[in-house]
Amino acid sequence: MSQNLQPVFQIFQKFLLPVIRVLIFTYIGLTIVLYVGQSNLVFMPSKDVLETPANIGLKFEDILLTAKDNVNLSAWFVPAKDNDPIGKGVILFCHGNGGNISNRVSYLPIFQDLGLSTFLFDYRGYGKSEGNPSEEGTYADIEAAWQYLTQERKISPKKIIIYGESLGGAIASYIAQANSQPDSKNSAAGLILASTFTSISDRASELYPFLPIRLLSRFSYNSVERLPNIKIPVLIIHSIDDEIIPFQHGERNFQVANAPKRLIKLRGDHNSGFLDSLETYRTGINKFIQGL
Repeated sequence: MSQNLQPVFQIFQKFLLPVIRVLIFTYIGLTIVLYVGQSNLVFMPSKDVLETPANIGLKFEDILLTAKDNVNLSAWFVPAKDNDPIGKGVILFCHGNGGNISNRVSYLPIFQDLGLSTFLFDYRGYGKSEGNPSEEGTYADIEAAWQYLTQERKISPKKIIIYGESLGGAIASYIAQANSQPDSKNSAAGLILASTFTSISDRASELYPFLPIRLLSRFSYNSVERLPNIKIPVLIIHSIDDEIIPFQHGERNFQVANAPKRLIKLRGDHNSGFLDSLETYRTGINKFIQGL
């Protein structure tokens, strides 16, 4: 090595090389943490049931479901009216990744005012449901909910509107794809995706652009891939102010969905946009169900 380059090399060895090593080990460590701990980022369940429909004066049935792998799940059925429990249809509600069904009670008066009954269920590991959440597990859970409504309660699929909120939209799109052939008597009436990402990998790539997310991800939850195969009416609801799932995800889901389809733009944050834009939300859903 020339005498001119030797001082530069010594500086590199003394100062820059340790910094590079720290950066490399930090990157590797972050990658390992993200891979191992991603379940905790995807699922944020709570076991605490904070309130029930009775707290806001609504009658409901406390239901126990059993998934195909024998995991018991907690659910509520909230009738549209005493003398007409089904009403204009049943909202099969798939909630988001946090909390449990007790955190979704504020939706119930809105649906009931629209003449709809609501069936809410907790994924495994949430609320009073047994087990631990997983992607395949949540698909088994929605299958149990669908089977309960259509086989045990004998509700026509044509009366069921599948509703997915945030992560629940990917779960809703799963069951919708399986029950969405327009000429089939087993087809659902429609699909509503509210504040739903295109896929979990798409959103994670936006949050961690410096990491090889698509190689690391152990989850798919891919709504945008399923939507072209869904042949029932679709309603996309998304706030342009959504800070957790950007509005562009709703736009993309709408683009790939088959007609007939609608897009409702709300204002407000991810969790309370439907309340901040209540009239827009109510009117949009009402128009959608009138067209089913």
